[in-house]
Amino acid sequence: MDYKELRNPSQPADTPDGFVSEIRSIIDQARSNAVRSVDFCRVRMYWNIGKRIFEEEQHGKERADYGTYLIRNLAKRLEPEYGSGFSVRQLERSRQFYRLYPIASTVRTQLNWSQYKMLIAIADADKREYYELEAINNSWTGRELERQINSMLYERLLLSNDKEAVLAVARKERIPESPMEIIKDPMVLEFLGLERQPAYYEKDLEKAIITHIADFLLELGKGFSFVARQKRILVEDDEYFADLIFYNRLLRCFVIVELKTGKLTHQDLGQLQMYVNYYDRYEKTPDENPTIGILLCTSKNDTAVRLALPENNQTILASQYQLYLPSQEQLIREVNEAKQHVYSASQRK
Repeated sequence: MDYKELRNPSQPADTPDGFVSEIRSIIDQARSNAVRSVDFCRVRMYWNIGKRIFEEEQHGKERADYGTYLIRNLAKRLEPEYGSGFSVRQLERSRQFYRLYPIASTVRTQLNWSQYKMLIAIADADKREYYELEAINNSWTGRELERQINSMLYERLLLSNDKEAVLAVARKERIPESPMEIIKDPMVLEFLGLERQPAYYEKDLEKAIITHIADFLLELGKGFSFVARQKRILVEDDEYFADLIFYNRLLRCFVIVELKTGKLTHQDLGQLQMYVNYYDRYEKTPDENPTIGILLCTSKNDTAVRLALPENNQTILASQYQLYLPSQEQLIREVNEAKQHVYSASQRK
């Protein structure tokens, strides 16, 4: 990269501060490249180890236990000299890594070994591809990838989308066209760190979201940017305040989020609809798409929501949130229950 591309435009190069800024940029870029290079060298090392283990296994394939013997013996020789990075478990992962990615060119330079270890553990090929692509597309850290897997992001998206549509977006073969393709239900907000208590105020929930806005944007989905908090809306002599305003560059529209710490009511939906109508008439430009409203609540009656909104509704969504990350078994059960609700609703139409 040309160092001129790193220049901070707010500091002209012909000033002392501008010169120092350029030097800092060169150093920071070099350090970043070095870290990525080391990470990828480690990935390729484990891939090559896995390849050799797999090839050696084929020589003794007439023995059913040869693979286990080979890896245990190899770990016994390597671990005392090179450390825990060459334990039986790590060598088994290396073999699995090669078997899942047998073509060297499919190994991504953007992912490190910690991330690949998480991907290797995913048995479903489509699910694994989704997380691999999204980790690259969104520059997820290892922690962010782990959270998305643990919160079952893929399964939650499948509640309102078919598998091919979800994968097509991850592969960048298509751009999301509707809010249901991006916005999840339920949302998992364990990162807010709110204490377990029977009741808390909406202002506390809002404050926690603002404090953890980067995590909240990640949970909201693709293409979101924060616009405003407690946006004042004046209707003649009456004042209203919308909790949170976002903009989604993929859907090309404003997104209004209203927070409710209790069960959703039809009055809540009516108020949010007014905010959406206001933004459509006074804030959005002619080339932008209609505003979307999201009511984030602790519980909701899906049938009541459908009855309170027009049949062709595409702009008002209700999403239930959870403040604590459930176990995988609980999430699977909740996802399956939600799927059953969706199926039952489609059968009644």
